[in-house]
Amino acid sequence: MGPLVVNEIISSSTNFLFAFLIGIGFGFVLESSGFSSSRKLAGVFYGYDTVVLKVFFTAAITAMLGLLFFSLFGWVDLSLVYVNPTFLPSAIAGGVIMGVGFILGGFCPGTSVCAAAIGKIDALVFVGGLILGIVIFAEGYPLWESFYKAGFQGFPRINELIGVSQGVLALLMVLVALSMFWVGEWAEKKFPREEY
Repeated sequence: MGPLVVNEIISSSTNFLFAFLIGIGFGFVLESSGFSSSRKLAGVFYGYDTVVLKVFFTAAITAMLGLLFFSLFGWVDLSLVYVNPTFLPSAIAGGVIMGVGFILGGFCPGTSVCAAAIGKIDALVFVGGLILGIVIFAEGYPLWESFYKAGFQGFPRINELIGVSQGVLALLMVLVALSMFWVGEWAEKKFPREEY
């Protein structure tokens, strides 16, 4: 729950409770939006259904603008927001593995758990593969630890990398999102929508 625990506004136990409730709400929204359907999720790659692109871009833009405005009003200290360290080679390898898995299975990790929760067999197989991958990674970690930790780039923020302010980056991302929405609408008209 962000800086609430760090500033002792809520306890760790309350933090876990909030995380649990937010997780249930997130799963409910995913299922209500139809994101437990692998055809709907894969539709973004084939162009016949770009709802996933629109929803997740909208969520990212909303969170980004929310944090930006909260920081401007002094409600959130962005210096307390954790940024994952960047290890470039392993990030690229992980992205490729995730992308191939998404295309082949039709699920990302979150949507696979959502679909498995309602009993979809393909999602259960996908979650089984996900767990197997986690076990293989954890048990074999000494073998690829050096690769995993190679190419450390620190804790970069995109606006710092490209040399612009957070507000300018937010504007650029909104423009990118609007462009992607337009491309999504074009793709849905260009390619026939399959029934599912």
